[in-house]
Amino acid sequence: MNLPNALTLLRIFLVPFLLVVLLTKFEGRETVGLLIFLFATATDFFDGWLARRRGEITTLGTLLDPIADKLLISAAFVSLVELQLAPAWMVVVILGREFAVSGLRSIASAQGLVIAATGWGKAKMLSQILAASLLILAIRHEVFLLPGKMALWLTVGIALLSGIHYFVLFLRRIVSIAGPLPPPEH
Repeated sequence: MNLPNALTLLRIFLVPFLLVVLLTKFEGRETVGLLIFLFATATDFFDGWLARRRGEITTLGTLLDPIADKLLISAAFVSLVELQLAPAWMVVVILGREFAVSGLRSIASAQGLVIAATGWGKAKMLSQILAASLLILAIRHEVFLLPGKMALWLTVGIALLSGIHYFVLFLRRIVSIAGPLPPPEH
């Protein structure tokens, strides 16, 4: 197994630890939780960077990387809902977008199309990391609650816009293959 894939598996391995730390009451859990979360998000950057730099892009890595991302983000945000630091509806929007875009990408892939990550997707991930980090800190430090909720609103907005963006890309690719629709008959 190459190093990029090992980092992706490490990210998946860290998810249950993040859940246990965030949902178990003990002194300093917000610090430990934030460190686990940030370390796991760093592996997301480094696994892709290393795979490209070293020419070690694999089918396994391509499959596991988005799964690891979704598991990590889902664990963080579902924990924050359980801790009543994030409204459930906002998390449903964020995670719903994640799975909807994954579904679109799967459909596109089945048709031989690739819908690559764009700046919108990267902005969405950064806003998720910011919002989750601030809200994890708000477990103990209330001063982070308002900035965390503001970042969460930003994340919802970016999630919706990026979801629409990927849907439009998907439709354009499908139309470019199938050709324009015939005019309606009268």
